[in-house]
This record gives sequence, structure tokens and C-alpha cells, in this order.
Amino acid sequence: MGGAVSAGEDNDELIDNLKEAHYIRSDLVEKAFRAIDRADYYLEDYRDSAYKDLAWRHGNLHLSAPCIYSEVMEALDLLPGLSFLNLGSGTGYLSTMVGLILGPFGVNHGVELHADVVDYAYQKLDYFIKTSDSFDKFEFCEPTFVVGNCLEIPPESRQYDRVYCGAGVQKDYENYMKNLLKVGGILVLPLEEKLTKITRTGQSSWETKKIIAVTFAPLVQPKQNVNGRPRSVPLPIFEVRTLQDLCRIAIRHTLRQPIAMAEGRTKRRVSFPGARAMHRYGPRFERRRFCRRFYRQCVNSMVLHDSMIPTAMDDCNYPGGVEEEEEEVEEEEERACRRVREDLPEEDEEESSGTEEEKIKGGCARMEPPVNILREKILRLPLPEPLKMYLLYYREK
Repeated sequence: MGGAVSAGEDNDELIDNLKEAHYIRSDLVEKAFRAIDRADYYLEDYRDSAYKDLAWRHGNLHLSAPCIYSEVMEALDLLPGLSFLNLGSGTGYLSTMVGLILGPFGVNHGVELHADVVDYAYQKLDYFIKTSDSFDKFEFCEPTFVVGNCLEIPPESRQYDRVYCGAGVQKDYENYMKNLLKVGGILVLPLEEKLTKITRTGQSSWETKKIIAVTFAPLVQPKQNVNGRPRSVPLPIFEVRTLQDLCRIAIRHTLRQPIAMAEGRTKRRVSFPGARAMHRYGPRFERRRFCRRFYRQCVNSMVLHDSMIPTAMDDCNYPGGVEEEEEEVEEEEERACRRVREDLPEEDEEESSGTEEEKIKGGCARMEPPVNILREKILRLPLPEPLKMYLLYYREK
């Protein structure tokens, strides 16, 4: 299932394509998708296929197509502090994106049939926490996974605000899935070959909406018990956070606030009909994508040719009157791209000695990767080193 959008060269370009096709429609979902590189959840030999809009399966490992995940994320209407249950949690890719939105006081649980897939999901979760700078840009709700068949959850189990099932649900199990929801909760599942959104509006009332046609492998039926007793898959415990953990969350939140304010983005108000869509998906949108690709080429090759320098970098002027307001400015990579275009020629004039190639390499080397500001602020705190490492979640970089 998939193939609704063209393949991207990297995770950002894949997200750009999903936005252009209107699979990703909200800023919150876009940020979650950009924060986690889809390729990190692939086996090394298959990473080249990560940015195609296709499902991937290898043994028990499985990832749905990006267009499906984006529709699921949009349909779930996620908010900080909600509880989420992922039935068929797989590699943990979706659960990790959801955790970026739920925040530290949400609940993020998953049930997966295969023990080896749960081990794989925890490996990928640990890798994300230890190595990704995105972890420091969000307040994260870490997912917890258990092994078992999601059709064997005890009926008296706690209910959730949001539930997603990643396997085709037979009509006989529709009510079973609905009973996992709190009143006001949302269930998203493949039902009769349609991705379906079900909202529980009351104790016995529901609203159902069909989203898109999908093809999923069906749920695995529970095995017969030898002793006649029904199997039971206990869900993860709703744990109360320790005072120590709450302090870490509060300190990181306090340090992050000035960063968020400093990175606040200005927006423009467009005064003619249809201009918003033209602004978002028009020439400026394409220019940002070009700048990101150009920046990556500089960093990866460490050789910058004059022919690679972008020439159309000025803001687009749209007709019909545009007034200043809050609107997103260029991405960090576009700013770096601007610096290369503007600063490199001046540097070439100053450096009269050395070969042209050395000057070019020197200009590209100046483009340092973005600083993890939260990490730097924690390291500067007048605290014992072990406490700093605790505040950093013992991250490797």
C-alpha cells in the first residue's frame, strides 16, 4: 500500500511531498514527521527505500507507507497529555512520533505480537533518545511495549483517549476495538478495506468516518488454549512518575522556553483569496526544498562549486497586497544556504593566497551543524557532572 506521492531524496523531501499532496495538513503532525528520520527504522541494507511512499516488510518487521501514517496521525487529533494505545506497534516508528506530541504527561502504550519486533522497537527507541537532536526539541512521552495478541486484552482493562490498530480488523471485532476507548476518544483502524475514524460520543453512541481505501494484513486470530483457560495480555502499567523524574522534566521545560521564544517565527498575512495556498506550495516552497538539497550536497561533498550556488534566493513578492504578520521564515538549512551565497564571495576576495579549490573547501567547512542549544545550556549549569548527565538523559552527543 502506498505510492501516492513521489519518492524523496531524504526525510525532509518525503515530508515536503506529503504536504504538497495534502496528506500532512497540520503543523503539529509535520513537526513530528520531520523530527524522526524514517530510514532509522529500516534495516541497514534497505535504507535506500526508506523515502519511497511504500510499505516495507522484512520477516516480522513492518512499516506502513508514509501516506498511511500521515493520514493516521491527522485522524487521531493528538494533544499533549492524552493516552494512546497502538495495537500492532511494530518497529515503534508511529509510537515515537505520537510521543513527541503527547508530551511527558501523556500515556504511550503498544501491543505487538512478535517478541523479536518488540526488542527491535526498544533498540530503535534507545537510539532515538541517545543520538537524535530532535529529542531535545520536544517534551517526549516514551512508549512502552508488551508482547501479545491485541485480541486477548482483558475486557476490564483501562480505556484510552486514542487507539490505533495497524492490522485489518474483521467486522466481528469492531465492538471489541470500540470498547478500548474512553468517551470522547478516537479509534483509527482499517475496517473493511477502508481506513476508518470512529469517535466515541457517548457510552453507546459513535460517529464513523471513512478516510481512504487501504489494504492491510488481517489481525492474527488468537490460538486455542490447551487447558481451556482464556489467554490474557496485560497492558502496560500506568506508572506514576517519580519526584526526581518530575524535576528533570520541569528543569528541561524551563530551559527550553527561552529557546522556543528566540526561535519564534514571523508570519505574513495574505490579503487575497487563495494566496495562502499559493504561498505555501508555490515558488518559495520549492526554493526551500532546493536550499535543503543544496546544503546537504555542500556538507556531504565538502566541495562547493560556483555553479551550485543558488541565484534565486530573494523572497517572492505576490500580487494583491501582503501585510506583515506571523508566518514561518526560512529553515535553518536555507539560512545556511544564504550564508554560503552571501559570505563565500567576500571570503574569496580576502583570501588572495591558496588555490581556488582550497578557498571553496574553506567556505563550505564554515557551515557548522546547528547547535543543540538545550544541551549547551545544561552543560553550562553550575551542577555536578552526574546531575548534568541525568538532565541530558545520558545522551551520547
